[in-house]
Amino acid sequence: MAEQRVVIGVDSSTQSTKALAVDIDTGAVVGRGRAPHTVSAGGGRESDPEQWWAALGTAAARTGRADRAAAVSVAGQQHGLVTLDASGAPVRPALLWNDVRSAPQAAALRSSIGAAEIARRTGSVPTAAFTAAKWAWLRANEPAAADRTAAVRLPHDFLTERLTGRAVTDRGDASGTGWWGPDGYDEDVLDRIGLDRALLPEVLAPGARAGAVRAGTPLREGTPVATGTGDNMAAALGLGLLPGQPVLSLGTSGTVYTVGRTRPADPSGTVAGFADALGGWLPLACTLNCTLAVDRFAALLGRGREAVEGGGTAVVLPYLDGERTPDLPGASGLIHGLRHDTTPGQLLQAAYDGAAHALLAALDEVLRAGGAGGAGGAGGAGGAGDEPLLLIGGGARGRAWQRTVLRLSGRAVRVPDAREAVALGAAAQAAALLTGEPADAVARRWRTADGPVLEPVARDVEALERIGDTLRRAGALQGAPAEER
Repeated sequence: MAEQRVVIGVDSSTQSTKALAVDIDTGAVVGRGRAPHTVSAGGGRESDPEQWWAALGTAAARTGRADRAAAVSVAGQQHGLVTLDASGAPVRPALLWNDVRSAPQAAALRSSIGAAEIARRTGSVPTAAFTAAKWAWLRANEPAAADRTAAVRLPHDFLTERLTGRAVTDRGDASGTGWWGPDGYDEDVLDRIGLDRALLPEVLAPGARAGAVRAGTPLREGTPVATGTGDNMAAALGLGLLPGQPVLSLGTSGTVYTVGRTRPADPSGTVAGFADALGGWLPLACTLNCTLAVDRFAALLGRGREAVEGGGTAVVLPYLDGERTPDLPGASGLIHGLRHDTTPGQLLQAAYDGAAHALLAALDEVLRAGGAGGAGGAGGAGGAGDEPLLLIGGGARGRAWQRTVLRLSGRAVRVPDAREAVALGAAAQAAALLTGEPADAVARRWRTADGPVLEPVARDVEALERIGDTLRRAGALQGAPAEER
């Protein structure tokens, strides 16, 4: 009998590292590992990259296949700023994607270049999440740390370099920095934020090999290592996503995206024009407040996360960490429309509605930006689209989340049976090194997107109008750029 060939895909996310050992031929998950991360509380959101490295080793070991994997790939949370000194050690904790202290620097970059121009060049209008704004914040607030920095990396770059010794990245993750576009690194952006091009990694071609595992690391020496990518790009690979198929991911952040036929360049900033991990595009909208914000409301109300009730007039805008879509980095949470007869369960359902609304309102714009056309999302006028909305992430199996998305989207929803789409995408990248297939074709062969389809229901137009009216009139808009007030 032929020996089973297994690859390891790693997802280094905000809260933890997950690793999957996957059979190359069948796609069966034959081992799982997980290790938690710590994120700072208070004014910023930071993590020690050394934690990620230790967690990678722990998670990979827990799969039971770390010493015999045929290849490995690492996907990581987008946008995070990792600064390394000349020895390769972190200068300071990494600034994470959901750290909004860099909002003034993002606004200055938009103003100095112009939203339409920077979107044309890099695909996106930078917000506080983007790495370019974070580096500008570091230069302004911790100049000594910036001066000590000998290398700038994204989270997945840092881990891939630790494994291989090579300073490399991919086009997908690079497209979330704010300083990379189809023509490569944008020297004008780098000059404006005071970042030397020499500090950045080489951007490898899609499907390239990053190198091989070095001695003294958690995996077997000599194991091939794929390029890796950002978490959203890896999830698209892990689902074997085809152009026009919409995805809604419910995690620490919420995202909606699709594989695009055309390159996005949205001057409004609603749609980020990311590259995918192959040769195409990944138009995407992201919210900071998703499952953790709803869970926080459940805890404040003393209820389980599924203990929702219908009815009521309350509206919750759960912007507990500011917000990215809409771009309100200085906003806070808001509750509107409370009455004597409002129940805790209705208030919790309103938190779900508020979190889902922003994503669904952006769905049509995401699909249009990718050349797929609108399909009648929360902000659209049409009915349900032909393609079911793929629901993934930690919240996807929650009945309250499923019912909320069905009720507010008016679309059919598919919940893939396969879990951990990001780690599966990384595993597909690793397998592609060995089989010669495109990574998304590997995932389709593994049938990772198979799962039950929940039939559409009539959209709750009344709830959508109530949320939209609150957004238009809310004091939360004090945090918006002047042109959005």
